[in-house]
Amino acid sequence: MKKNILIIDDSESIREVIASGLETAGYSVVKGINGEDGLLCLQNNPDVELIITDLNMPVMDGITFLKEVRKSDKHKYLPVIILTTESQEAKKQEARNAGATGWIIKPFSREKLINVIKKVVR
Repeated sequence: MKKNILIIDDSESIREVIASGLETAGYSVVKGINGEDGLLCLQNNPDVELIITDLNMPVMDGITFLKEVRKSDKHKYLPVIILTTESQEAKKQEARNAGATGWIIKPFSREKLINVIKKVVR
């Protein structure tokens, strides 16, 4: 059975690049356009096994989204990878404190993303 991954990014082109790469690698993908939409996607797709989210998005940013996800007992340990252009240590620490599993800086390679996914989704 395919692993189901939720991608949240306000950039349609980024969502499509990530989705295409993951689908080619055999994953199933659900896409959200911001944190608020991501929460709805997660609610409607209870079999999500990993979330990849951008940090800076309108409506609800990645940190706020992550804090909301971690409030749920069901999703307390769901792996969440932050995929962003941000590289400041303070932002990384804020994400770790909110419950992020990993951090990848854009631009990224498909291979790097797949390798990180294989480490956190079994």
